[in-house]
Order: sequence, then structure tokens, then C-alpha cells
Amino acid sequence: MDVSEVLRAVKGGVEVDIMVTPNAKRPQVGEVDEWRKRLVVKVQALPTEGRANRAVVELLSELFGTRVEIVRGHTDRQKTVLVPLDMETARSRLEGA
Repeated sequence: MDVSEVLRAVKGGVEVDIMVTPNAKRPQVGEVDEWRKRLVVKVQALPTEGRANRAVVELLSELFGTRVEIVRGHTDRQKTVLVPLDMETARSRLEGA
């Protein structure tokens, strides 16, 4: 599946739909889940007291090279993050992961 299916251009950047797997063995950005149409993101942190959310922001900020922000789904495994980049830059960094 093409990563462009999880990207959406919005004012201020690009939104990325993700599916978070907390308590994973190692943090990683995986493939696009074809059924959910979300990018799979695994973090080692537990989903308590915002630890997993902080780990997601840290991992994706490192991947994209800029600070990302969770805009929807703070208490859910399905989240949407805002990346303050243009569509082509976000897509190329995501495909290079």
C-alpha cells in the first residue's frame, strides 16, 4: 500500500493517520495497515500517564526531522499526528524509513 493513503494535506502541514502498538519489544515505524489505512507505529512505552504518546511524538519527530504533534486520539491507539512539512517532504521521509 502506498504511504500517501495515510497522509492528508492540511493547513500548517500534513496529517498522518497512525495505529500505535505500545509495550513493543523495540520502537519502530512499520508498514501501512491495509485494513485500517493507518501507519503502524510501535513503541516500548506503556500506555499509562501519556508515556506512549510521548514516545510516539519522540519517534516520529526523529523520523521527520521536526517536532510533530498528536491532534486526535490522545487516549486511543488510532491517532492522527500533525507534521509541519509539505506533502512531498513528508512522503519522502516516510518512504525512506
